[in-house]
Parts: sequence; structure tokens; C-alpha cells
Amino acid sequence: QVQLVESGGDLVSPGESLRLSCTASGETLDSRRIGWFRQAPGKERERISCISETSDGSTYYAESVKGRFTISRDNAKNTVYLQMTNLKPDDTAVYYCVIGISSCSSWSRRFPVIQDWGQGTQVTVSS
Repeated sequence: QVQLVESGGDLVSPGESLRLSCTASGETLDSRRIGWFRQAPGKERERISCISETSDGSTYYAESVKGRFTISRDNAKNTVYLQMTNLKPDDTAVYYCVIGISSCSSWSRRFPVIQDWGQGTQVTVSS
């Protein structure tokens, strides 16, 4: 059984940075499409980033995070990261790591098919 575990969430001030990690047990991530969603209180779950399997390497970013967030992977650690910079209060949410079935290139057009979800990690941006 696949288990995804997110970590790195914290309370930070506006303008600061955080790096979220997504590690997996029961699955090797290098050949999988891995993405990040977030959900703020009272809002729908938002797809924010995706990284294709290592042989492809293409990425997707939502407009709301483009230029501030970077997704990457470390296959030796079976981990995918989301580096978040210049954080804003609107970035406050629970962040979820997923294993996606749909190609990352499709994320801009439609809600992707998701195989597995992590439990989430809280990011709070507040002064």
C-alpha cells in the first residue's frame, strides 16, 4: 500500500520561504507524476504544481504560484519537494502531495486523475 507523507509546513511571516517534502513508502516516485494541491479554509482544493516522471521532467505551475514556487525531486531519497518563496497570506492552506495519473501538461486544462493523496501539511503565512 502506498503512503505519501508531507512535511515542512510551518507558520511563517509574509515574504519568507518554506520547503515542503513529500516522501513515499510502497512506491518509487521517480517514474511517477507527482503533484501538489492546497486547500484553504472555505475554499476548493487547488492544484498548484506537478512534476512529470524523471524521464520527462516537465512541470506545471498554477498562475497563483508561478515564479515563486519550484517543484523538484530527489530520486535517491524518493522525495519530491516544493520550494516556496515570497510567501503571502493567501498561500495559507493545507498542502497535499499526490501521485497523479494524468499528465502534468493536462493540469492546466482539467482536474487531474489522482491515484493517491497524502494527509497534508499546514502552511500558515501571517504577520
